Amino acid sequence: MRSEEEVKRAVEQYADTVRRLCMIHLKNYADTEDIFQTVFLKYALSTAAFESQEHERAWLIRVTINACKDLLKSFFRSRTVSIEEILEQPAAPSEEHREVLEAVLSLPVKYREVIYLHYYEGYTAPEIGRILGKNVNTVYSLMKRAREMLWDRLGGEEDEG
Repeated sequence: MRSEEEVKRAVEQYADTVRRLCMIHLKNYADTEDIFQTVFLKYALSTAAFESQEHERAWLIRVTINACKDLLKSFFRSRTVSIEEILEQPAAPSEEHREVLEAVLSLPVKYREVIYLHYYEGYTAPEIGRILGKNVNTVYSLMKRAREMLWDRLGGEEDEG
């Protein structure tokens, strides 16, 4: 079990990452808060020794993703929230950011994960592969397909000439 100081430090350092990752998967503020608490409770009770801050961060990301997947598979999950409800929450993003967020959230989960980890968290493809347990070439393929989908959804145009 970790000390109170360790848990406070981890929450301060990784709260935004865990919340954003939850929102990417769950698209629901209430479920995000539930998973947030679950992740940091697991952290507090864990005896895992981390080699570095990156190892600790990767562990928290993996636990968050697994907890989100577990909730999404749950028999008791019976209600959903539309993307409009999320975007109408206080401090909603600008119209341009809103369009990008809607496009990212409309991607299938496997594409949302790699886009989020790469563009929002700054991980490289090899790091994402280790975190998600995927081959690095698979990560590159997922990122390429995700970018193509986003390009189509955001009205990108091909160069003709």
